[in-house]
Amino acid sequence: MAFIITCPVCAGRNSYEFRFGGEERGPRPEEEGLTPGSWCEYVHMRSNAGGPQKEWWLHRDGCGLWFTIWRDTFTNLQGDEPEAKA
Repeated sequence: MAFIITCPVCAGRNSYEFRFGGEERGPRPEEEGLTPGSWCEYVHMRSNAGGPQKEWWLHRDGCGLWFTIWRDTFTNLQGDEPEAKA
């Protein structure tokens, strides 16, 4: 299923030009005190949550830039960061 992704350099392009890099999971864990289990959790486990999530994308067939976007996994529509819940 194709959809439009907005590259910060090249503007809106067909999703076939991009490579999915995974969901954004925050900074890499510190090595001090890192257990094999917690490293495995960071590297392999994903939330796979439905709805908006922050993701990494590579503009493979364009400028070559890695960037993040918010995308709704139900609709494949790119959107803004969701409002914080009070």
